[in-house]
Amino acid sequence: MSVEKVWLKSYPPDVPPEIDLAEFPSIVAVLEHSCERFRHRPAFSNMGRTLSYDDVDRISAQFASFLLNELKLKKGDRVAIMLPNLLQYPIAIFGALRARPFAPGPVARF
Repeated sequence: MSVEKVWLKSYPPDVPPEIDLAEFPSIVAVLEHSCERFRHRPAFSNMGRTLSYDDVDRISAQFASFLLNELKLKKGDRVAIMLPNLLQYPIAIFGALRARPFAPGPVARF
């Protein structure tokens, strides 16, 4: 049985109908790629304030550094984030994802 993908009709011409699932190894890689590619574009807006992808990159890296260097987050530790829908939420989520002390490579950049 074949399913007609009617939603594809609403896609802009430059949006592919399929994605390459192997293109990025992690959510963090998607975030870092997006921050690099869209550095000067708006990423999030809330209550009259807008963060660019550059802001998200820089501030989430600082939060990741705080988790690792000040709070001494280590492999096996858990991070709980309970925030309303404010600009601090994506920063905290992305920062926590970036604070992967058990992963190889750079942890946080400034």
